Order: sequence, then C-alpha cells, then structure tokens
Amino acid sequence: MWIETKSEVVEASRSHASFSRCLLKTLLLCTGDMEHLDKYMQDKLFVLQLGVWGLRGVTRVILANNPLSGALILAALYWASPWQCLLGTLGLLASTLTAVIMGQDSNEVAAGLHGFNGMLVSLLMGVFSAAGDWYWWLLLPVCLGSATCVILFSGLTSWLDRWDLPAAVFPFNIVIILYLLCTGPHNPYFPHHAATLPGALEPNGTELIALEVIRGIPLGVGQIFACGSLGPSFLILGAVLLYSPLLAVHALLGSAVGALAAFLSAYADIALSNLMGTVGLPACSWAATLVSTLMLLLSGSLTAYRIPIGQVKAPEHNLRSRNQWEAGNTAERESTDV
Repeated sequence: MWIETKSEVVEASRSHASFSRCLLKTLLLCTGDMEHLDKYMQDKLFVLQLGVWGLRGVTRVILANNPLSGALILAALYWASPWQCLLGTLGLLASTLTAVIMGQDSNEVAAGLHGFNGMLVSLLMGVFSAAGDWYWWLLLPVCLGSATCVILFSGLTSWLDRWDLPAAVFPFNIVIILYLLCTGPHNPYFPHHAATLPGALEPNGTELIALEVIRGIPLGVGQIFACGSLGPSFLILGAVLLYSPLLAVHALLGSAVGALAAFLSAYADIALSNLMGTVGLPACSWAATLVSTLMLLLSGSLTAYRIPIGQVKAPEHNLRSRNQWEAGNTAERESTDV
C-alpha cells in the first residue's frame, strides 16, 4: 500500500508540474506581440480581423502591439468615461477603415499603425469639448480628423523613412492643433475649453505635495490616453505589463521623471505649455515627440544599439535579438582569427 501511495504522490506531482507548464505556456502566448494570432486570423472574417487590427492600434499609443492589452485599455477608458471610450473607438475605426479604403500597406494596417493617431485625436476632441458628454455633433469632426491622420501619417512616413524615423504621433499633434485653431472656444457647434498656462504649486505642505507626486506617477501613464482617474490608470499600466514588463518599468520611470520635472522632455513640455498656453492651445505631446525624434537622430556610440523601426518588437524580444546578434558577430570574428 505504501508503494501505491508513493506512486500516486509522484503522479500527482507530475500532473501538477505539467499543469503549471501548460498554464505558463498559455500566459506567455498572451504576452509580447502575439504574432501567432495574426496567422490564425488570416482566413477569418474581415470584421474579426478589423477588431484585432483596432486593438493593436490602441496599444500602439503606448508603443506596444498586443490586442489583449488593447482590450484592457478600452476597458479602462470605459471605466473612466463611456463617452470617451466611444469617441476613441470611433476614431480608431474611422482611421483604420480609411487606411483600408485608401489601399495603405496591409502589414501596416494589420499592425495597427493607422489607428492610434485617430484614436488620440478623438480622445483629445472629447477632453477639450465644452459641450459636455454625449454631444453627438462631435462625432463629425472625430471621423474627419481621424481620417485626416491617415493622410498625414502616409505622407510623413514617406518623408521620414529616409532617416529611418517613425511618423509617431506627429499626425495627431498636427490635426488636434488645427482643429482647435479652426473652431475656437466660442464656436456655436464645436466649442472647446481654452488651455490654461501651467501654474505654480501652492504651499500646501510637504506631505501633501509628496503624496500628489506619488499619485501622479500612475496617473502619468493614464494621461497618455487622456485618462485622469487612478483606477483606470492602473488598469492601463497592467495592460502595458501584459505586453512587456520592461516597457511597464520604463513607463513608470518616465512618468516619475516627468512628475519631478527633471529631464529634457519634461522641461520641453513645460516650455511648450507656457508658449502655446498664451493663445489657449495645449502642448499635447509635442515635447515627447520632438525629443524622442531628436534622440533617434543622435550619432556616435549609441547608434550601434538602435533597432531599425521595421524590426522593433517587444523590448524583451529586442534584447534577445541583440544578444544573439552580438554572439553571432563574436563567433564570426573568432572563426576569422583562427
């Protein structure tokens, strides 16, 4: 009987280990770029493919590419504001469908590269609208602005490709500024709130200020999607973590540095906010876009670590590819020396 009991324990242990490996493998399939999903969706209905393309487009805002992360972000936006979620989804679909109609590169469309600018434009139109939630006339500029992003993205990509630079969110920044300039705060159909100059902190005590800074770190991640609620911001951070733990850490570090106003991008944002605030316009993400583009143009030793924009994937995958490339070069040099 003892032998049978021992064999049962061993079998149960093996079964548990097998289940753990299966669970881990399933979880790993949900992380990173989920390239296997694209192969599975190739012969599926267009509506289903459009859904995956759109969800990938949602995550492109945070430099990710994972449809499950996109679903979590949409859930966070719905949690914060159903109206904002509707605007963002409509802008995402309008820009993606415009890219399909215009015959843009199918790989770019499938990767969500034509959706995220339209989504950002739609979210900011909702944030700055003075007409309140559920103002249905706003859907018109949302669709037109999102479609315009596709034209700008295509044109800028053709121009920036010569330096291997991404169009990033230049289309979003251009379209939203033009929209706010054209409509103005007193437009009878599309009024919007004028942006205010960044003010100085009031002397409320060191403890309160420190607490606000700590709270502002996760909120900084949520602000990427124009979300100012703490709970949804944590859910957005969880979506980034699902795609890449390394990217989540960098997002928190970047938000912390921005909250402490201690680096070039933060100073540039303050300067642009002061400059554009004088005419009632927001700085949007001009500072981050311009600074990141400048960083990509740097020459010197850092260029050896830069990955061509067409080969960029999850940071963990990029790191493994880099290590394999260095190992291959080392082996090649050793064989040449021999």
